[in-house]
Parts: sequence; structure tokens; C-alpha cells
Amino acid sequence: MLSLGIDIGTSGIRTAVVAPDGALLSMASVDHLPQDPERIDAMLWWQATLACLAKQLAALRTAGQDPGEIAFICVDGTSGTMLLTDAELTPVSRALMYNSKGFEDEAARIAAVAPDPHITRGSGSALARALRLVGEADGARHLLHQADFIAARLTGKGGQSDVMNALKTGVAPETGDWPEWIAALLPDGLLPQALQLGAPLGRLRAELARDLGLPGDVRVVAGTTDSIAAFLAAAPLQPGVAVTSLGSTLAIKMLSPARIEDPGLGLYSHRVGKAWLVGGASNTGGRVLRHYFSDAELAQLSTRIDPAAETGLDYYPLVEPGERFPVNDPAFAPRLTPRPEDDALFLHAIFEGIARIEARCYEVIADAGGGRPTRIFSAGGGAKNPVFTAIRARHLGQVPETAAETEAAIGTARVPILTGMAETSA
Repeated sequence: MLSLGIDIGTSGIRTAVVAPDGALLSMASVDHLPQDPERIDAMLWWQATLACLAKQLAALRTAGQDPGEIAFICVDGTSGTMLLTDAELTPVSRALMYNSKGFEDEAARIAAVAPDPHITRGSGSALARALRLVGEADGARHLLHQADFIAARLTGKGGQSDVMNALKTGVAPETGDWPEWIAALLPDGLLPQALQLGAPLGRLRAELARDLGLPGDVRVVAGTTDSIAAFLAAAPLQPGVAVTSLGSTLAIKMLSPARIEDPGLGLYSHRVGKAWLVGGASNTGGRVLRHYFSDAELAQLSTRIDPAAETGLDYYPLVEPGERFPVNDPAFAPRLTPRPEDDALFLHAIFEGIARIEARCYEVIADAGGGRPTRIFSAGGGAKNPVFTAIRARHLGQVPETAAETEAAIGTARVPILTGMAETSA
């Protein structure tokens, strides 16, 4: 039995098919369709997903593999991205992305009833996004996170989520229950049932299976967020193992025996089997680098950087105000001055700033009782730059290891194997 993972990333859709032992067999990718940033249409995600699935299955056939062997599909998406749909799973609202903010009125309503601290507090919280969408839309039946929406379109069944995507909206990760005070803020029946990683969501819709050339009994299982999926792709499930994902943003995850949370710092935990995956996501990362430099400039300027040298510049690299972890402050200001005339020195200082933030993230986890990482694996585009890696090693006190696999789609495809779904269904 083969397993197919779908990653709804920030730049596009990626899919992966893995063998029963988790080994990668094939991948495909499709860029997102152009969007109006003020009115994001989730149906364009779905159209790109269908295009990527068709491309993936064609690639699988070309490689001599039979798509008829696919038994599972699992989806990941960006954490905190959401929309509202009607009962037929047609969007009735725009989608709000994981990094959208400015929902002060909604934050005040939450603050009036939420525990303090709590992950749903703040003008950039996922629950605040949900309240804003409810205020904008009519005829809503389902509140769906990004991965929920794609999974629902696959099965034809709404009203389901997973505890990892629902965490920032306020679900209890151990039980999947919604606190009564959250349910009271939203219309009756709007919140999805939050299931544990790998739990069955339903069968692939018969007409969709026919159109794609897939078996009629393909099972869709509960997925996860993109950063957790990247962890599952990159690292062994051992205590103390950590993954730094250096994509558009900087995501930190470490496997710990203890659940550790501090919403005030943007630190939270997801259950993975009998352990907890602790960490958070900073708004620094590749987005900052691409704001100032092209890929060619990054490569050329890196050759002029001595990673053992200090610039003396104390940067906190952000494109715009607002930070999530290791500081949780929607008004947190970027620090990128003074800017030297030498672009190589400027890039060097940005690298240092990102590396300091990464090191601070792991310090926050340790200070909260999660321990220090025994091994750090790197995923994402930033992991490919050896100069950046050397700078990070200096700040981390250990050399980050390059993960053999880094794509979130691979980790998502492995979910049925890691959770035992594939074994129990054999």
C-alpha cells in the first residue's frame, strides 16, 4: 500500500508518494494560482491541488508505479489559515492567512472570556480570524483550516479538522475538545471536530477517484501543519531531536517528553504519539532575505562572507512589524539599521540576526523545561547555504545536520505509517 501526501505551502502545492516503509517514490509540485491578497479564494487552492494530483499520478506511472496501490491520502497546510464554507463546501468567505493580523475588536471579545495567558489571545490569533470571518459572511456551515478544506473537498465531508491545525484556534490538544467559552463565541455547529493525527476522515469521493484514476477505497486521514509535516520528513522520532525549518518563516520544533506551553512567548506543543512536539514559528526567515536579495545575489554575496567573523550589527530581521516566537507581539518592530554600504556585510548581519533568533528559540524551550536539543536537523531553502549554516552553528553551539528529506509533503505522506494506520489497515 502506498501513501500520498499533499502539502499546501505558501508558494504552491507539493505532493509526495511513499512506499510502505516511508521511502520516497515520487514527487510533484504546482505553483499557486494568482490571488487577490485582499480576497484570497480557497477554490484556487483546490484547483491547484487537482492539477498537482494529476501531475503526481502521471509521474508515478512514468516511474513504473501503479497509482492503484495508493491506499491513503493525508494533507498538511499552513497553521492558522482558515475560511468559512456552506454545507456543500463552497467558500462563503475569503480565506485569512496564518500571518494576517489587526483584529483588535475580535481580540477584545476573546480577552473578555479567555484564560490569561491563552494561545487565542491577541489581534493576530487564529480565533480572532475566525470571528472576523463570521462577521463578514452569511450562510456559513463549516469553519475550516486550510488543510481541513482540501481534505473536505477530497472526501465530500466537512466539519472535521485535526488537533494540530486546530491548536491555535483554541482546541485542547490532548482531547480534541473545544472549550465552552470558545464555542459560545461562534455560531452553533460551526467549529469542526478535531481528530488526532492519522485518524480516518473518510473515503475519497467516488467521482473524484474515478476522474483521477485512483481506487475507490482510498482513505483520507487527519493531517497536520506544514511545519510539523516538515519535522516528520526530516528527523527521527527521538527525544531531543529538533528541526529548524528555514522557509519563508523560521519554524522550530523539538521532540520532548513533556508538554510545554507559554502563549505569551508563542510557545506551544503538539502531541505526536506518546511525546510532544514543542516549538513555535518566527516571522523572520527567507521572506526577509528575498525582500532584499535575489537568489543569484544571495549566492554571490555569500562567497564574500567569513562566517567566523562578527559584524557587530544587532539585527532583528523582519519585513514588517509583528513577531510570533520567541516573542509574541504583533507590534514588535524590525531592527535592520544601520545598513552598511557593503551588501555582503548587510547580508552577513541578516544571517546573524536570524541565527540569534533561532538560538533564542531553543533557549526559550530549555528555560521552559523542554531540555536542549541533542541534534538539530535543517529543512527548507535556507539549509542549502553553507555560509548561513556555519553562522548558525556558531550561535547554536552545534553543527546543524542537513536532513535527507525536507519536503513537508513527504512527512505528510508518512503519517499513516507513523500513526499505525497503514499497519492496522493491511
